[in-house]
Amino acid sequence: MTRDWHEWHRHYDDPESGLSRRLVVVRGALQGLLDAASAPVRLVSICAGDGRDTIPVLDSSDATVSGVLVELDPELAERARSAAPAGIEVRTADAGTTASYADACPADVFLACGVFGNVTDADIARTVATLPLLLTSGGQVVWTRGNNVPLDPTSHQGDPAELVRGLFADAGFEEVAYVADDAAGFRVGVHRWPGPTGTPPPDVQTFDFV
Repeated sequence: MTRDWHEWHRHYDDPESGLSRRLVVVRGALQGLLDAASAPVRLVSICAGDGRDTIPVLDSSDATVSGVLVELDPELAERARSAAPAGIEVRTADAGTTASYADACPADVFLACGVFGNVTDADIARTVATLPLLLTSGGQVVWTRGNNVPLDPTSHQGDPAELVRGLFADAGFEEVAYVADDAAGFRVGVHRWPGPTGTPPPDVQTFDFV
């Protein structure tokens, strides 16, 4: 079976859904990062859907932002493309390979929302380990993880978001923020890369949706 991503996105139409509540937190995290920026921001968002995590925030922000949104589904990508502000490119491409966005890195802000609940633990580890190469020094990652266990592809015992947090810590990231909403079934994290600016790998497969 494969997930119907158009049907999945319709849950956003319900303001009480877990997705809608997660969206508020993700947008708030991104808004906070843009508000704190003292220089132009380079942004990359993978598995960006129709851009609703990012585009409304960019429209309302005074920050100067450029960057790339990557979405494989052509219809969702076109929705994002039609709404994207100047400086934001939307690519219809596989976000599981750095070939789709390496030329837009290193990024100051990197969004990986709706990713970690759809890939294996090994792919999460591979993705997190690659992120330092995709970020500027001080660059920050906004990520999400649901707690829909055992339906999600994980062998981790307990809250799967704790696996993600541990992987970021092991990779040398600093945790900036973490929100866990058990009722809505989501977690949102923000992690900062304190190391040197990375050299983006041109073609590394980090994950495949399962």
